[in-house]
Amino acid sequence: MSGKFNSITGSKRSIHVQVAREIARGILSGDLPERSIIPGEMALCEQFGISRTALREAVKLLTSKGLLESRPKIGTRVVDRAYWNFLDPQLIEWMDGLNDVEQFCAQFLGLRRAIEPEACALAARFASAEQRIELSATFQEMVEVSKEENFEQTKWLDVDTRFHSLIFNATGNDFYLPFGNILTTMFVNFIQFSSDGGSTCIDEHRAIYEAIMAGDSNKAREASANHLREENHRLPVAS
Repeated sequence: MSGKFNSITGSKRSIHVQVAREIARGILSGDLPERSIIPGEMALCEQFGISRTALREAVKLLTSKGLLESRPKIGTRVVDRAYWNFLDPQLIEWMDGLNDVEQFCAQFLGLRRAIEPEACALAARFASAEQRIELSATFQEMVEVSKEENFEQTKWLDVDTRFHSLIFNATGNDFYLPFGNILTTMFVNFIQFSSDGGSTCIDEHRAIYEAIMAGDSNKAREASANHLREENHRLPVAS
């Protein structure tokens, strides 16, 4: 470990989360290397200025996210990166500012390209009447926001996130639901970095929307793949 943790202040209800965040950021940044043993309870309690109960709750939280494991006579060790739960929304929040933004966005786009076109195809087949109504209302809101004279990035971010999350929720497949949830966390950095001059790609969104509403899986898949091309997101095009 290259440095020490600072004392934690705040309400008793949130102290263990703050501690977990600081330890997690130490792990994610590499200050606490994979397979290394983190400092013992007494040392960490002294550094953070917290009780053993709060520290143990923090370790329990990090263990649930795949970052730590505790073993008798060995101590608490950082788990190999392959087992970290990168799809955990809280873990994604804790990563903010630690990774290269361009690399983060490229990796996120890669994940979306792998799963989102099929999510759109499934939504075209299985979206309920209520979900189609909600998707329609959300898309109309997207159109209105994109046409506003004084375009507001924050308003677009909100409606764009809801549009894509609705698609994952309309797949009829429970295993797609977590991806819809993490979008709300990851979209902020992604869109702020990749959106060129407030570009909304409204035509690409329209193609996705119309294909889903028409129940055309193939067109929905194709429209989503087209929307997720690197050149539409101000990211380096793979050679």
